[in-house]
Amino acid sequence: MAQKPSIPKGTRDFSPSEVAKRNYIFDIIKEQFEVFGFQPIETPSFENSETLMGKYGDEGDRLIFKILNSGDFISKVDDVTYSSKKSNSILPKISEKALRYDLTVPFARYVVMHQNEIDFPFKRYQIQPVWRADRPQKGRFREFYQCDADVVGSDSLLQEVELIQLYDAVFNDLKLEGINIKLNNRKILAGIAEVIGAKHLLVDFTVSLDKLDKIGEEGVRKEMLKKGISEHSIEKLTPLFHLTGGSLVQLESLKLLLSDSEEGTKGVEELMYIVRTLKKIGLKSAKVSVDVTLARGLNYYTGAILEVAAPEGVDMSSIGGGGRYDDLTGIFGMKGTSGVGISFGLDRIYLVLEELKLFPDTIDQSLQVLCVNFGDDEAIAALQLVTLFRNAGVKADLYPSPVKMQKQMKYAHNRNVPYVVLIGAQELIEGTFVVKDMNNGNQITYQLHNPNTFLESL
Repeated sequence: MAQKPSIPKGTRDFSPSEVAKRNYIFDIIKEQFEVFGFQPIETPSFENSETLMGKYGDEGDRLIFKILNSGDFISKVDDVTYSSKKSNSILPKISEKALRYDLTVPFARYVVMHQNEIDFPFKRYQIQPVWRADRPQKGRFREFYQCDADVVGSDSLLQEVELIQLYDAVFNDLKLEGINIKLNNRKILAGIAEVIGAKHLLVDFTVSLDKLDKIGEEGVRKEMLKKGISEHSIEKLTPLFHLTGGSLVQLESLKLLLSDSEEGTKGVEELMYIVRTLKKIGLKSAKVSVDVTLARGLNYYTGAILEVAAPEGVDMSSIGGGGRYDDLTGIFGMKGTSGVGISFGLDRIYLVLEELKLFPDTIDQSLQVLCVNFGDDEAIAALQLVTLFRNAGVKADLYPSPVKMQKQMKYAHNRNVPYVVLIGAQELIEGTFVVKDMNNGNQITYQLHNPNTFLESL
């Protein structure tokens, strides 16, 4: 007995309905990418290992899928290395390539390799799958798509403003209300660590602070103490735990708190510019708020940090994020090229739209018209009609075999087809076709030589 097939954990098959819904999201994101002047690029699904390894920290390196060299790769490992059974020693000898972990590092590599062909500032978008050897859970998969937009070659804060507008435009088109775009700045986090005397513990400090909404003020205090941050330093943080008011009010409080930190003050001023500019321009539906606990991508973000929170009441964390990186291309030898970018979490957005029932009712409508097959002569006439419909941009098809009417109608029902066309022997003699509305059962007769009357009703 043949073994039942399966797929790897963290991967998925997608049904026609799911693909249609994903394409609906893709199309809206892509349309807004291009409206905002971003250009598409694509990079290989796998890169040289040296391109990816060491760019995401130790944890990221562990999550990168390595590709074994072709041929008898084991024979190229010397006995001493092989007998050591240390993966870090053996891996470089048996694997030279890896599946991409994200789109950002391959993009940096692309910019460096093609810098003489690119017009800066370069606005690029990329919609491609990435792979991570992560533990699968809700909204987290081992194979998933990323939808990124980045601008490199400009340090203007107007780019941050524009990317927030881009988020707003996409989620507005998706009818996703209640979106909150959280803002912070790496310089603010560094400034806070500096003024409390914990600059050398920046990462530990920010990781703990980032948990404020999960474990509360007391929990954050305890975690910071465990990581070596003194009680005196933590006391200086007290105002952070109780920031109130709108974004500009909170930023004024932060400015006072960080007055002794040049870096922190600069971060506050950058956020003030972004918030004030957005107030002047206005957004369609999203709201923007400052969140000093937000800390993501500290390995490469150097300025503004963005994260998009799902609407309240939805069991989902962030559905997008990004930030400013001043020297990402420096990892490949191209120094001083500032950039800023954002990413849309396609799979999470899909789950949110599904939960809130925001997909259009017609999205599963893969066919608008199905012609019933009554026999050879009738089928030829039906196929001629189907061809006319297709030329007019209508999704139409002919059932391939003259099986029982009941089976053909069941097929139309299962495919969610709104209109069924009937051309039987009598209609063939009269030069007509009958259209049945599957929603209400009404039938209307049209002339075969003039199908436009029906087309106009679609």
